[in-house]
Amino acid sequence: MRPLPQISEAEFEVMKIVWKFAPINTNEITERLVKTTTWSPKTIQTLIKRLVTKGALTYEKQSRVFVYTPLVAEQEYVSQESHSFLKRFYGGELSAMLSAYIENDQLSGDELEKLRALLSKDSISKR
Repeated sequence: MRPLPQISEAEFEVMKIVWKFAPINTNEITERLVKTTTWSPKTIQTLIKRLVTKGALTYEKQSRVFVYTPLVAEQEYVSQESHSFLKRFYGGELSAMLSAYIENDQLSGDELEKLRALLSKDSISKR
């Protein structure tokens, strides 16, 4: 697997918009983010430029507008970050993470039921 760029939390917010609406222009990205953040348009433009520099986004100039598309797939990035989190905080052991969440009552009854269903489904498919 190729190494993916390191993306800050703020840059990740920009990426979520691009992943959802690509191809998308600068003004559309800005309009969406000023509704959900306290960032100025200049800050948003800076974040977009950083993502281009890091190789997470590419752009095409269409008349006077820049239109962005992702160079990194959302699922690929989320998978890498999930693995990194698990490795960093739980030694790469999913069971250690789940135990920590269960022991600290951080999973609702509904979430526990979903986990049981996933585990049951997985154990049936592996037979």
